[in-house]
Amino acid sequence: MSTRTQYKTKQREALFTYFASIPGQHFTVNDVCAYFHAQGYPIGMTTVYRQLDRMVDEGLVNKYIIDANTPACYEYIGEASHCTEETCFHCKCEKCGALIHLHCEELESIQAHLMEHHHFVLNPLRTVFYGLCEKCASGSSQTPVRIHA
Repeated sequence: MSTRTQYKTKQREALFTYFASIPGQHFTVNDVCAYFHAQGYPIGMTTVYRQLDRMVDEGLVNKYIIDANTPACYEYIGEASHCTEETCFHCKCEKCGALIHLHCEELESIQAHLMEHHHFVLNPLRTVFYGLCEKCASGSSQTPVRIHA
């Protein structure tokens, strides 16, 4: 938790209310600005970045940096912080860009194997599996693989 003084501005309250209405969904700063612009309440990117950084510091929002070519995405978690579990990984669709949470106990065996045989501790918050989501895979020539999340 940040020790900085937090001011309750109108923008912060509006952002907090919006994020709380979409728990578990990933969003970018551009998504947030577009939403507020469509609502007739334009908000500056700098303000959104600043408030998101504060909310990340406070543990209310998770920030995910997938790769150098993709903007950071965020997820409102509130007090729940559901991605502190050891089995929280992500899948990223290479076609539509969807980021999907993957809670799979099967992956615990991979973590254990990496630690036991390779002395490597896997960070599930930074581990991303790339491929196609079910929707994109069903529209392509590749056979869709069902993921049990």
